[in-house]
Amino acid sequence: MRILMIRHGDPDYKNDCLTEKGRREAALLAEKLKKEKIDYFYSSPLGRAKETCMTVAKAMGREKEVVEKDFLREFGHRFTLPSGEEKGIPWDFLPEFWTGEPLMYDNENWHQQPFFKATDMEKHYRQVCDEFDKLLETHGYQRDGKIYKSVRANTDTVALFCHFGVEGTLLSRLFNVPPMILTHHFAALTSSVTTLYTEERRQGKVIFRCCGYGDISHLYAGGEAPSFACRFCEVHGDGTRED
Repeated sequence: MRILMIRHGDPDYKNDCLTEKGRREAALLAEKLKKEKIDYFYSSPLGRAKETCMTVAKAMGREKEVVEKDFLREFGHRFTLPSGEEKGIPWDFLPEFWTGEPLMYDNENWHQQPFFKATDMEKHYRQVCDEFDKLLETHGYQRDGKIYKSVRANTDTVALFCHFGVEGTLLSRLFNVPPMILTHHFAALTSSVTTLYTEERRQGKVIFRCCGYGDISHLYAGGEAPSFACRFCEVHGDGTRED
């Protein structure tokens, strides 16, 4: 099976839709993906992801096949950091903070941080992972410890239209690593496509292998500059986002 994790186009967060740039990105994405074999369309219920998904589905004449999944909505549970900062979100820690916390690197216990525990972060994370595993099971792959059982092996393509934070969460589940490692070292830009394949080297035993992260080749092909969303300044003081 192949999974395409697709981040929404450039967002207008206030109105939960795409900007004009985001619509151009979605159109270029649709031009790219309409040539692909996609068997199932799943979308976050949030407007910016739905608009991106429907742009692609309409280009393929398959908008009636789109299924909304609530667990694909942005994973943005906020909490108060030890510093007193109240806007904390799981993919936006300063490096000097999170790299100094050993638990952040512990896949079994990362959620034991006091500020995570205060907001039931483990509960929220498990809910998303459990729903993801249920979806994978409907497509033939059942969670078994840290790998998956191939109950019904297939070469279907499942497209998930979602958000940066939840993409990191889903990848952390598949790769068995803490989500902060992924969301602080990898940046899936708007309209990007991450591609994963099942790998069944022994019958019935499956892992997911990432063969392409955050692909935005459709933007380059269409002459559209990549968005800066989810990135921070390359050089401090260069005029781009620092915090």
